[in-house]
Amino acid sequence: MTSLRDRPHTALLVVDVQNDVMANAHQRNKVVANINTLVDRARAEKVPIIWVQHSSDELPTDTEGWQYVAELQRAPSEPLVHKRYGDSFEDTTLESELAKRGVGRVVVTGAQTDACVRATIHGAFNRGYDTVLVSDAHTTEDFSAYGLPPADKVIAHTNMYWTWQAGPGRTANVADTATVDFG
Repeated sequence: MTSLRDRPHTALLVVDVQNDVMANAHQRNKVVANINTLVDRARAEKVPIIWVQHSSDELPTDTEGWQYVAELQRAPSEPLVHKRYGDSFEDTTLESELAKRGVGRVVVTGAQTDACVRATIHGAFNRGYDTVLVSDAHTTEDFSAYGLPPADKVIAHTNMYWTWQAGPGRTANVADTATVDFG
């Protein structure tokens, strides 16, 4: 039901699942395994996969920490979008990669929930995409020492409020890995 014309397809977005970003992530191994499950399913169903990779002064390009975690392997035919802002659409090639593939619906996974994942789901939705957040395939680290909620609560809150996201001509949903529908 996307509000984007002539965009009937779905893509899987894998956002910032990089060594330093995932080093202290809540349920890291489970989340990475769920993303791998979705990558395998997307490939089997011929669904485009777009990989997004963040860089910043704290996460310099071409360092070990900047690399994707070893458990996730991008195929050479799958686009890699480089970004410097939270929203994966902001000043990147993501929109053109999705347009080339006729994508009007995105399934979002990755890290960190309270930063780049949130910015990306809002960015997608605000640009007219139907946007699915995979409830058990995004994560963040625990910032409760700074007065924030623990990671599990941040993840739960994001999953809860995204189910209520609404706008004309597009949908927002939350699904777990087992129930994601790429159709």
